Amino acid sequence: MPPLRKSPSFWALVLSVAFLLNTAFFPPWPRAVLPDSLTWDASGYYMYLPAAFIYQDLKQVAFLPEITRKYSPDPYQNQVFRDSLSGHQVMKYSMGLAVQSLPFFAAGHLAAKALGYPPDGFSRPYQAAIMIGGELVAVLGLLLTWRALRRRFGEWPTALTLVVIVLGTNYLNYAAFAPGMTHSWLFTLYAALLLLTPAFYARPSAAKALGIGVVCGLMALTRPTEILAVLLPLLWGLRPARAALAERLGFWRQHWPKLVVAALAVAAVGSLQLFYWHHVTGRWLVYSYQDQGFDWLHPSIREGLLSYRSGWLIYSPLMLTAVLGFGALRRRRPGAFWPMLVFMVLFIYVTFAWNVAYGGLGARAMIQSYAVLAWPMAAGLGWVLARRWRTAAYSVFLLLGIYFNFWLTYESYAGNHLVEPGGLSWQYLRRAVGRSAVSPDTRWLLDNGDQVLDDTERRNVRELWRNDFEQDTTAGCGRPALQGRCSLPLDAEHPRSAVYRVPLNPAEVQWVRVKARAQVSGPRGYTDKMDRLIVRYCRGEEVLKQKDIRLQRALEEGWPREIYLDLHAPRGEDYDNVTFHFEHFGSGQRLLLDEARVEAFEK
Repeated sequence: MPPLRKSPSFWALVLSVAFLLNTAFFPPWPRAVLPDSLTWDASGYYMYLPAAFIYQDLKQVAFLPEITRKYSPDPYQNQVFRDSLSGHQVMKYSMGLAVQSLPFFAAGHLAAKALGYPPDGFSRPYQAAIMIGGELVAVLGLLLTWRALRRRFGEWPTALTLVVIVLGTNYLNYAAFAPGMTHSWLFTLYAALLLLTPAFYARPSAAKALGIGVVCGLMALTRPTEILAVLLPLLWGLRPARAALAERLGFWRQHWPKLVVAALAVAAVGSLQLFYWHHVTGRWLVYSYQDQGFDWLHPSIREGLLSYRSGWLIYSPLMLTAVLGFGALRRRRPGAFWPMLVFMVLFIYVTFAWNVAYGGLGARAMIQSYAVLAWPMAAGLGWVLARRWRTAAYSVFLLLGIYFNFWLTYESYAGNHLVEPGGLSWQYLRRAVGRSAVSPDTRWLLDNGDQVLDDTERRNVRELWRNDFEQDTTAGCGRPALQGRCSLPLDAEHPRSAVYRVPLNPAEVQWVRVKARAQVSGPRGYTDKMDRLIVRYCRGEEVLKQKDIRLQRALEEGWPREIYLDLHAPRGEDYDNVTFHFEHFGSGQRLLLDEARVEAFEK
């Protein structure tokens, strides 16, 4: 290997780390250098630390309402739930990330006291400490990955692999802007495991076995499904052959004490969660995710990989390099091929068997596996670089993938916030990608792909129904009216309109538009709390097709405008009516609606 000053992979590592840190601390939009890092899920992973070391209150977490009022890490306080048997509060997330974050929490606590900040676990020094700690761990993960790849795959494949992961995938988003989440921390643990495992088989020792056990235990303590990581050291070097299995059994007969050391280390680290549950509830096992869980018989694999909502390969297309690189990995590193292939197949299955598989940008739960996928990626890139024409073709793919990732990342946090992680669609994406702005109506495509944005595409428009709410005041009379004497109010006091039903003839009506004039007052809240227009095709009372739009996506405070929802008829169904209603979802705003109409049209 060349010296570091002449090593392309080393300079790729340096540039990747520099880019990551510059993006994290100095992003290309106005923002504090050290923003709040303990928000939403991150605050739940972290909550053990202030509860245990500042408030000594693991059972009631009585400090949380005041922390929520002051810092709003999660306005819904989803970090904990009330255990019905013990009456105590239980943390939703497991404690592995809190254990890993402990040194940075301690540094933040000391800094808060020294600098005169409230030593409450969430003031500025704590936020800064967790962010800095998360970035340091991310840098360590890249360093360990570089070290593992360089000696096995060479300089340029390693260099390109680091560039792809940092610049061309959603790793950038979560390593730079979500350092309090688990993904980049787990990436680093996987990178460490992939250094320890081959080193152990080359020269077995109790110290290396202990390291493997501690790393696997920390992974499982961070996210219980990461217990799959034990497959990597257990299967390392194996292939589906009787002789290989016999050889491995012989190895373990010789080194069984080391296997016991690793297993005890996994159990010891994992037992921390069991002791917490027992302390809080009196039970050794508690399922803390309540209504969330796995659907083992119907995993959402196709949707998780390829859906436009949040599909992994749609929003990190450069990871196709790793998927296709398994063939090259089998040729270059056969000892790594089978354990990594088995691990990834099971990892993908478990990831997308979870019934909330669309969280974050581009299946964020896949990010930690990139330390594993870096191996087949580097092998595949070695194959690409062996021919000039492959290199030229891949260069185009690489540049487009990096540009796409930059656009996704930027528009998730800045610009006009065109990217809504976990809630995109093909109809919306094809009109938004690469742009810095879209029309307000375009945002409704995030909810309903049937929206017709160009009114010239609607032909033979005829009105089926109209209501000006002058006579129908069952939901109250909203004033000042948008038109006439009364408008339909929609707010906390009037949370739902009547359900309006319009008869249809399927032979004559294939498309409907429900529209109304609307005006909103009050500051906009969270997307999931936006008020909605809900339209359904029905046969009698049976719902055959339903769509809704979030009204505030296209409404600005104090500016009345027309809102509408277009819906194509369900194919092959004998419908006879369409219904619609307006519903308040806790937005905190007040809507006035008027001149509601239902139109049929052709397209």
